[in-house]
Amino acid sequence: MKKLLATLTLALAFIGCGGKKESNENTLYIYGWANTIPQSIYEAFEKETGIKVVEDIYSSNEEMFTKLKAGGNGYDIVMPSADYVEIMMKEGMLEKLDKNLLPSYSNLDPLVLEKLHHFDPENNYEVPYLIGATIIAVNKKYVPEFPRDYSIYEMSNLKGRMTLLDDMREVMTSALGMLNYPQTTEDEQAIAQAADLVKSWKKNIAKFDAESFGKGFASGDFWVVQGYPDNIFKELDENERANVELVIPEKGGTAYVDSFVMLNSAPHKDAAYKFLEFTLRPEIAAQFADLLETPSVNAPARELMTVKPLFEISDLKNVQVLRDIHSTLDLQNKYWQEILIAD
Repeated sequence: MKKLLATLTLALAFIGCGGKKESNENTLYIYGWANTIPQSIYEAFEKETGIKVVEDIYSSNEEMFTKLKAGGNGYDIVMPSADYVEIMMKEGMLEKLDKNLLPSYSNLDPLVLEKLHHFDPENNYEVPYLIGATIIAVNKKYVPEFPRDYSIYEMSNLKGRMTLLDDMREVMTSALGMLNYPQTTEDEQAIAQAADLVKSWKKNIAKFDAESFGKGFASGDFWVVQGYPDNIFKELDENERANVELVIPEKGGTAYVDSFVMLNSAPHKDAAYKFLEFTLRPEIAAQFADLLETPSVNAPARELMTVKPLFEISDLKNVQVLRDIHSTLDLQNKYWQEILIAD
């Protein structure tokens, strides 16, 4: 999940940076996002199985991948977003799952699984636990009328009151989508056109911001922000939420699917399978979704949720999940650097 770098409070013991893990068969080592899995889930799993879960935290997919490639070992389960599941598959880092050991896999929504078919057509390498969207949040008190896509950033009357993510993949993918190009395009002319579009947006934004957009929106400094729903809505009370329009653009919109994956070097694979099957139970999956106010990827779990999600799975039907673009990453980054220094 795309998360903000914040103070990391671990629910369980913190492991050192890539040191050798103890080989106790009753211990499971997870490397994951902060504040994503409720501590109660780990506690319930340990009470039921006797297997203790020990968790390390990362703040970005890039941080996780770099650590593992540099020799961080001993982990059993990692929690990457879809583009990094794709990368890790290609790098031969992941265990092909034995679905005979995961009888509850059928609880997962086919729409969610389909989002991953471009690189894993049979969903053999991941157990999705979260789907989310990159949204445009609009404060209706100040912006009563607006287009429901990224052309909102062409509204010069909102100059200085809008932000875009400081994230090349998010912004460039949205610009390419607005121009009807796929995010994987290798056509430099298309990428250059997308960069020109972003430059036109840049003239109206206050800044590119991947850290404080939620707080800036809540304070009223910004009226339109591109960001992630949990980072925005957690800053707002119920009255403030009533003034917010959450826009998931069908054109240029992006989504993320985060999954549990098992490393092929996992030392505790039996324990890992037990944990994965545990998370596929509807009553457990509902807790993930309730924490982040997202729709559950687990269809039966939706009946057990106690928190109304900020959007529905059906809202994500036409949005793109970010993909591995290794063949054009340097090219896109070249144009992104031009965007950053442009007037």
